[in-house]
Amino acid sequence: MSVPALRFKEFNSSWEVAKLGDLLGEKISNGEMIGKSDFVQDSGNFYLIQLNDLYESNIQLLVNKLQMVKFNEKAKSVEVGDTLINRVSIKPEGVGKVTVITVLPSNLRTIFESNMFRVRFASEKVYQLFFAYFSLTKSYEKQKLALSKTTNQSSLSQSDISFIEISYPKIPEQTKIANFLTAVDEKITQLSQKTNLLNLYKKGVMQKIFSQELRFKDDDGREFPDWDFVELEKVATKVNKKNKDLSISNVLTNSATQGIVSQSDYFDRDIANQNNLGGYYIVGTDDFVYNPRISANALVGPIKRNHLTIGVMSPLYTVFRFTKGNLNFYEQYFQTNHWHDYMKSISNTGARHDRMNITNESFFGLPLPCPVEKEQLKIANFLIAIDDKITQSQAELDAVKQYKQGLLQQMFV
Repeated sequence: MSVPALRFKEFNSSWEVAKLGDLLGEKISNGEMIGKSDFVQDSGNFYLIQLNDLYESNIQLLVNKLQMVKFNEKAKSVEVGDTLINRVSIKPEGVGKVTVITVLPSNLRTIFESNMFRVRFASEKVYQLFFAYFSLTKSYEKQKLALSKTTNQSSLSQSDISFIEISYPKIPEQTKIANFLTAVDEKITQLSQKTNLLNLYKKGVMQKIFSQELRFKDDDGREFPDWDFVELEKVATKVNKKNKDLSISNVLTNSATQGIVSQSDYFDRDIANQNNLGGYYIVGTDDFVYNPRISANALVGPIKRNHLTIGVMSPLYTVFRFTKGNLNFYEQYFQTNHWHDYMKSISNTGARHDRMNITNESFFGLPLPCPVEKEQLKIANFLIAIDDKITQSQAELDAVKQYKQGLLQQMFV
């Protein structure tokens, strides 16, 4: 019988293989059909776990502030240790998502809606957290996708779930594997919280710096002069050079979340027609680019600095190059929302709902803070130091996530 590539040394017995339906302590249960009239403010007799609650969790669901419903007393309840499996999902990856209930409200019972199944394993056969981690492996994903039916939305039936095949050792080994991976998840949670806190700290500090609530001092302890404000056209020029000779084929794009990136990498394919690149602007390193496309991460469109390489960008973008000032300072400034009100004020209200419609003249009238260069440098260096810590924390987080993925492929069959 097969055994995993990575195993705790105290275990050497063979792993067994069985279908999920043969490992249950009781029949798989469907959730309850909940109507609008069942929801109440604070006088229900049940807490309700809904499909979206499971999307917010990883493996273990800590239930705290759930919606209350008033429902039939004979409803199927959920207990600590129960496994819930998404029956349907708009997104394919959401179908078959497994969550183990670890904490429940103390006073009232908890039920679950009809978009999920309740699974209770026979305690002598499967430890529920072992199965939950198995559900993150390629073996489970492959079986789930093969079983799921694609109509208007992906779905799994009770029969589908029952036919999923699991390789498993005895309970002590299952428990040790699950506990080890839980410890890895706890490390991931800690690093995620650290990264989030650093991002929140930076956001708060930037707000204070660029509203001048927080000011830096010169090296001799003296106050820096009051800030001037100048129009963008006073410190930068528009880049108008086009790729007429087609000498540059590297097409760049401006992502609100990733900054200036290669278009082929961002979209996993080339979007631009190579025959039309003659009309694209040539973007050099350290040039800034405004993308008028609105998104949740860029409410007036992002302005990003090109750290990548020389390339070309669509004429739909506005490319500009600073002639004065500290580039790091202005790069940090464009990460704030201090310039958003001006952009909203000059945008044509008749523009598409997903794109700002701004003339070049209005855009280059954007007022920018212009403290003395020494203060610009101090501000930039301070914020870059925070960025370095965020980058380091994110790298640690990514490394642990990658480590976990490796474990999942090696600790299961």
